[in-house]
Amino acid sequence: MTHDQISLWVKVQEDKGLDVESVKTRLKNMVIETPSWGYGDSGTRFKVFKQQGVPRNPFEKLEDAAEVQRVTGVCPTVAVHIPWDKVEDYGAFKKHAQDLGLRIGAVNPNLFQDDDYALGSLCNPRAEVRQRALAHMLECVEIMNKVDSNILSLWLADGTNYPGQDDFRKRKHYLMDALTEVYQALPEDARILIEYKMFEPAFYHTDLADWGMAFNYALKLGDKAQVLVDLGHHAQGTNVAHIVSTLLDEGKLGGFHFNNRKYADDDLMVGTIDPYELFLISLELVSGEQDPATSECADNVSYMIDQSHNIEKKIPAMIRSVMNIQTAFAKALLVPREELKQAQEKGDVIRAEFIVKEAFETDVRPLLAMVRQEMGLQPDPLKAYVEGPYDKKILARGIGGQGW
Repeated sequence: MTHDQISLWVKVQEDKGLDVESVKTRLKNMVIETPSWGYGDSGTRFKVFKQQGVPRNPFEKLEDAAEVQRVTGVCPTVAVHIPWDKVEDYGAFKKHAQDLGLRIGAVNPNLFQDDDYALGSLCNPRAEVRQRALAHMLECVEIMNKVDSNILSLWLADGTNYPGQDDFRKRKHYLMDALTEVYQALPEDARILIEYKMFEPAFYHTDLADWGMAFNYALKLGDKAQVLVDLGHHAQGTNVAHIVSTLLDEGKLGGFHFNNRKYADDDLMVGTIDPYELFLISLELVSGEQDPATSECADNVSYMIDQSHNIEKKIPAMIRSVMNIQTAFAKALLVPREELKQAQEKGDVIRAEFIVKEAFETDVRPLLAMVRQEMGLQPDPLKAYVEGPYDKKILARGIGGQGW
């Protein structure tokens, strides 16, 4: 877009009463964490389509993440998954990230791939398996200390496939005992974010099946425990924006795994299937930031991407997801709060819905282009990557890089 087009857009918004400078500041300060596993080979239960140029080790994953940060300017942290990202020298790993202008973000334990975990990990009926899973969690806490991470991000695949397979309440106590020990081992300034999932890989019940269960554990554990919301982990039709609002009000919303889905946990690129849902969630997050009663919690929500690139090229898919998150937040920041509040208090349903929809339908590309240019970036991150040398450079890695 030309300078004149951007200037005209700004004038139109300012005539509507929008504080464009404050919106720009919020967008410039946004931090979106990308996942190391999003750069590696991944697939479905049926097939992994290997791509040329995929990272061969955790250090190369960081290099790809640095390229995303280079063109977007809002992705300075990288989540790691253990043992996928296990290295001999975490000091060297941390330094490599720093040399690339990055930091290590959330540490994610893997409690679902070992053969011993067929019947569960922290909730397994066998004590020796539960102890092994707990030891892995504590190992991840030690890794947090070595890489200066302040988030332990837990997704638990535990559950059962058949009625009578195991005792619900007994498993609940196993989990609480394990989480209590892990919680007590956390660094002073760290948090544990508890994720939930309605089903898969267990199909009769999962031990952390919904936000209420995750909230219950977080509430019992204490202030350093919060809930992590994955956008693909809900039943069809679930109002995730409502869940976000409730958790914010309770001070227990800790983070997001942004992705998108059509049916279940599809892990598609963010904002590609239901951009309106992403906008409405962003609307609640922005509202939480602007409300003094919830701003402390909202300001500390960790925005993370968690998606599986099966057929897409890894780095462009990540960039596209980042851009779609920025777009949703930019639109949410355009909503005239006072005008919306007045319509709500009058019970003016038509006006209130119109105000929200008008913001969603606003073209925010001029705004985002202006923000990026002021940050010293190209206005179109994806174009900047495609036209740059990195995409060709990594082809020298060949095929057969590190996957899940």
